[in-house]
Amino acid sequence: MSKRRLYILFLLLPLFTGLFAAATVSVLAAMSPRPAGEEAPAAIDAGMLALGAGIAIGGAGIGAGIGIAGSGSAAISVLAEKPEAFFKAFIIVTLAEAVAIYGLIIALLLWIKF
Repeated sequence: MSKRRLYILFLLLPLFTGLFAAATVSVLAAMSPRPAGEEAPAAIDAGMLALGAGIAIGGAGIGAGIGIAGSGSAAISVLAEKPEAFFKAFIIVTLAEAVAIYGLIIALLLWIKF
């Protein structure tokens, strides 16, 4: 397998995993027994919230991975030449990691909603 295909595989793997998990939760929410007064669209809404949470965490993970790949390698290169630039490199890599944390927060807020 070429390096480019392997890169694409690892790039899309979190997205497909999140979509699969969201689809599974959506199906389970649709199949779960509902109280007599609750309509079917409420279960579908819960499934769509789960799908949105999966897309949020998958997309944020991919974005953070791309950001960390670029900024992390540059930060290591700078630290090899100038060790006193550690704090600046740390801040830049942390900003890229924050994208994944924001996606996780959005996914948790969507998950709590239903």
